Amino acid sequence: MHVYELNHETQEELEKIQNNLLLEVKNLSLTIERFGKGWTRERLYVIRDFHLKIHHGEVVAIVGASGSGKSLLADAILGIHPKNSIVDGMIKYENELLTEKRRKRLRGNDILLIPQMTNALDPLMKVGKQVKTLMKQNNRQKAVKQIFQKVGLDPDVYHQIPSACSGGMIRKIFIAMALASEAKLIIADEPTNGLDYESIDEMLFQIKMLAKDNKGVIMITHDLEAAMKVADKIAVFYAGETVEVVDKKHLKKGGKFRHPYSRALWNALPQNGFIAIDSTQPSATEKLTGCSFAKQCPKATKKCKIEKPLLKEISHDEMVRCFYAGM
Repeated sequence: MHVYELNHETQEELEKIQNNLLLEVKNLSLTIERFGKGWTRERLYVIRDFHLKIHHGEVVAIVGASGSGKSLLADAILGIHPKNSIVDGMIKYENELLTEKRRKRLRGNDILLIPQMTNALDPLMKVGKQVKTLMKQNNRQKAVKQIFQKVGLDPDVYHQIPSACSGGMIRKIFIAMALASEAKLIIADEPTNGLDYESIDEMLFQIKMLAKDNKGVIMITHDLEAAMKVADKIAVFYAGETVEVVDKKHLKKGGKFRHPYSRALWNALPQNGFIAIDSTQPSATEKLTGCSFAKQCPKATKKCKIEKPLLKEISHDEMVRCFYAGM
């Protein structure tokens, strides 16, 4: 078994990291109660154990396949989850607990969501005016047009309504809204979904532009390749759990993903052999006893099937949930 040595930062370095911390999520779970077959009450364990840290000026990508539960992560953080759901765990924003009262005050102000659906804008209001409402400075119309140019939109788009804009234009308008706002944390839900390769690269550049503005960006995506292009850290999400958080610096130095599922995603990329993986995930109704990936993992042992691996911290930025990580 491979043993990792923890990085021993100085007290000064640790304090600097903590002061720059924007959002910290620990042991987050989201359970939905509903009626199943025969009107029997059942529980869906959509998010089981999610952990994440993001700092100012950082892009963190949450990568997971469809059905992994990642779409509800933004809702759980923002406090807009379904009424028939139970959320547990700890969320801190700028080192203070994110209570329901704080959520209401910060949502749409300090914390901004870039939704996956392009029909989220007011259909009757000109898009420029919708962006302008987020700004507090003088001469806002001129400022909005300058931001439009910055994200690759014609300034005249200011006067159009959403139905006159393409899906790609709407996504750029969402980025413009994030730039125009005073939000410190941006949550982008599948921002590259449905875009061609050229548009994806353009969107990733704009996401990086948000980080250069000292905003923290959480990018929720199924696209590992896109995540690796833009993210400073990648959190791999499987069956409602964080199975790995890896720093891009580790990958750039020739390091590999440490969790078997993360490696399987990596090997499934075209440039890495296009090796198909079994995408079947445990049912959300299933209470897991061992490792969530044990049934698909080629290296699983009896221990993996009966004992749940804890999320081990490798450094202040990296974690992995596996008994045999890196083997």
